[in-house]
Amino acid sequence: MRAQDLQLDELIAFDEGTLSFQGRRVVLHDMHAMARFRKDLVNATGQEHARSILTRFGFYWGHNDAAAMRRVFEWENLEELLRAGPRLHALQGVTKAIVRSLEFNSDDGHLHTEVEWHDSAEATEHLEEFGRSNSPSCWILCGYASGYASFCVGHDVYFVEKTCAACGDELCYAVGKDRESWGDEIEPHLQFFQIEDVRRTVLELTERLKRTTFELELKDKRVRELEGQPLTDIADVRSKEFQTVLALGARVARFDSSVLLVGETGVGKEVIARYIHDQSERRREKFVAVDCSALPETILESELFGHKAGSFTGAVRDRKGLFEEGEGGTIFLDEIGEVPPPIQVKLLRVLQERKIRRVGENKERKVNVRVMAASNKDLKAAVREGSFRDDLYYRLRVVELEIPPLRERPEDILPLARFFVERLARKLDLPNLQLDASCIDVLQRHSWPGNVRELENALERAAVLSEVGRIIPGGLPPAVRRTEPEPNDHGYSIRQPLKAVENNHIRAVLRHTGGNRTEAAKILGIGATTLWRRLKDIDDAK
Repeated sequence: MRAQDLQLDELIAFDEGTLSFQGRRVVLHDMHAMARFRKDLVNATGQEHARSILTRFGFYWGHNDAAAMRRVFEWENLEELLRAGPRLHALQGVTKAIVRSLEFNSDDGHLHTEVEWHDSAEATEHLEEFGRSNSPSCWILCGYASGYASFCVGHDVYFVEKTCAACGDELCYAVGKDRESWGDEIEPHLQFFQIEDVRRTVLELTERLKRTTFELELKDKRVRELEGQPLTDIADVRSKEFQTVLALGARVARFDSSVLLVGETGVGKEVIARYIHDQSERRREKFVAVDCSALPETILESELFGHKAGSFTGAVRDRKGLFEEGEGGTIFLDEIGEVPPPIQVKLLRVLQERKIRRVGENKERKVNVRVMAASNKDLKAAVREGSFRDDLYYRLRVVELEIPPLRERPEDILPLARFFVERLARKLDLPNLQLDASCIDVLQRHSWPGNVRELENALERAAVLSEVGRIIPGGLPPAVRRTEPEPNDHGYSIRQPLKAVENNHIRAVLRHTGGNRTEAAKILGIGATTLWRRLKDIDDAK
């Protein structure tokens, strides 16, 4: 998990009368009311005591948010967990936080970070009630940052504000260091951070929340697989691999050249075909998709080219084929590798002469369509085997786009998941449907052998089984929930024996290939038999 992937609607659960932040109830407060409260607090107790109370409030708040972040997510590293604190402040509307620098030494625990707070709500509150201040006034912000960082690193960290908008400075700027790194400089500020046993209290709360989450997931026991609808739009794309595919698709869209889309089942070949059509001059005409593997030869020929009345049993009237129906537009031939040889000959004629002949007719008809095709089979191998015509292959493959599987572009999993949740909310009439943040790591761990289609089906299942319109891990298919996390830097240690490191790597490669042992053996550089023996040794050692 990375800090930039956090999204508010996945962290907050909305129910009538309650808001909950990953199992912890929260409330909204009005900034102007908080400003009046600050003024009353200062007037009643004095500025020093008021600062102490508000700093401690922020400190405890930061501790709780850090505990939730550690409990719910698996972070790439400690730095990302630390950066999540400023990200949460931005999501919560407190301030726009920018981390200038962040240095942490895991060996001695020393931390040094600098952060900018733009448009701080707390500075605005202070200016509203007191006017310009003589000293920095973002007390809650300093407390929050200190509490959050202290929980993350496991020892005391203190933030001190150096410049503040409440003082007339351009922005609020604070420095955070561990207690030892501050030295004597922190002494005047310590009185505002005296929190007794906060960490122990937060850890106890975290354990209770874990138990509550587990109990909630146990209630989700129904198991039902649902078919998903094909993707028709392009979700937010983060991976360079898929961005390259889209860029190439946009470039070839303005030409009528045939395009062959290749890739595993479920990667989104039809999505790219529709994308190319929508970018082309033919976008105002029809996009006609046909699954060539779903129809027997006689019916497929009639579907593609049409037929004359009486040409076969059941042909009671003349009928246009899909090539004529798609006049001026695009026809997409999915699973082209399954087309039988006689139909391949007729398809070649269409590509060469732009003419078709209906079943039972001798008359040729001109057609003006762009042809795109897709296959998850190795068409080169089919050509070598003689099951697919080489001349048709090269006619279709004027431009070839290879769509990478989802496991090779993990950056796209989360945007796709959010895209599907939005669409499922409309499809299933669940306007409040949300993806719970606890699902994010589960989704990103899975290798998705069924690719984008599997992801959509898994989310639809979870949406249908959700009890409060919130997708949680318990609603996802068991195969998705059972996926072990990929080993990260924390999974390896110099104290591990070499055998353990090798075993971890073998497991990781198998997850990457979706359990395909032949492909895994190639990546590992060993024979399939050797891999089988190694896996048997691993299982026997358990």
